[in-house]
Amino acid sequence: MSNLQYYAYPGEGEKKRDLYGYQQAVRVGDRIECSGQGGWDTKTGAITTDIKAQIEQAFSNVDLCLKDAGGKGWSQVFRVNSYHVPLNNEALLAMKNGFEKWMPGHKPIWTTVGVQRLGEDDMRVEIEVVAYDPK
Repeated sequence: MSNLQYYAYPGEGEKKRDLYGYQQAVRVGDRIECSGQGGWDTKTGAITTDIKAQIEQAFSNVDLCLKDAGGKGWSQVFRVNSYHVPLNNEALLAMKNGFEKWMPGHKPIWTTVGVQRLGEDDMRVEIEVVAYDPK
């Protein structure tokens, strides 16, 4: 699909593109869609085992991903899908806190799913989003 514009932010985004063959974001008209962002350090790839810290980092990674694709960040997000190992009250509360911190002006639609495994051994969360970014 050569007519679509794809993005992989510097550091871990480019590394995952080269290693696994996928992009971090794609622009489709006035939408930016981000692939699942985990709680990895964007420079080193290190993943903490603390679920709250992972979710906080994943929110930050989504913001970086959106801005790398030319968006304004979480203020434009209207859809969130999150995947959790495990899906429990601690994870849900951390997600709620992330929504309140990163989107104080609005509430997106959200689907959350508990899964057995994510893309890397220590990953406990992936957050994918769709944002509206009219030019």
